[in-house]
Amino acid sequence: MKNKVVIIKGGSSGIGKALAEQFGLKGSKVLITGRNKQELDNVVNEFQKRNLIVHGFQADVSNEQDNKAMANEALRLFGSIDILINNAGISMRALFSDVDLDVVRKVMDINFFGVLYATKYCLPEITKNKGSVVGISSINGFIGLPGRTGYSSSKFALNGFLDVLRIELLKTGVHVLTACPGFTASNIRRRALNKDGQAQGESPRVEEKMMSAEECAEHIYKAIVKRKRTLILTSQGRLAIWLNKWWPWMADRLVFYVMAKETDAPIK
Repeated sequence: MKNKVVIIKGGSSGIGKALAEQFGLKGSKVLITGRNKQELDNVVNEFQKRNLIVHGFQADVSNEQDNKAMANEALRLFGSIDILINNAGISMRALFSDVDLDVVRKVMDINFFGVLYATKYCLPEITKNKGSVVGISSINGFIGLPGRTGYSSSKFALNGFLDVLRIELLKTGVHVLTACPGFTASNIRRRALNKDGQAQGESPRVEEKMMSAEECAEHIYKAIVKRKRTLILTSQGRLAIWLNKWWPWMADRLVFYVMAKETDAPIK
């Protein structure tokens, strides 16, 4: 990965930040995006003090023109694009019967359409370099979770898009990875939207018991190097997908009872 140009969307915290560190330590040239300029600048300064080649670009991933500008910025800085990691995402937590549909639209705009925009504008360079397009999906892209209507829907859509892209690019040498972390310690649950579109503020799960963002990033980095098709993380995640394939009725019940144990769970 030395001297490879890597764009990481949502790189100012969590898995995205950990991925930026992984690639930076391997000698890659990294451009990270984020909506909050102060957070973005802090991360860039932190990495640059360690002599990592990391630059920041403030962008709203749900905005098509911001994605186009992001690709142009990478070309201006580095002259090429080898790897695009679509990591930026947002979650939500509310029953479908209660949620404002604008919340679902916002989640879809960020988690799904944001990936389409970025991939559209980066793909010509990636194709030229036989590089990689990576989608940070979720176990929720294989099995729906109650109270996560928008999130699960966006990840199912993302998985479908990546499958289509992979097949369309089959003979071009472009690598497409669908990376599916299980529950990972990050701020995504604190920033998750409630039924009215406000950040819920507190995680309903015990973050300390989850896979760390750094461990997750290490797995994703290795999967990109090995040009894997799919990465499923955590034994719980693999079990959920396996059960959903062979005994879907059992998976439905297990998911219900597991999620009902969350703090202030929307299902009882």
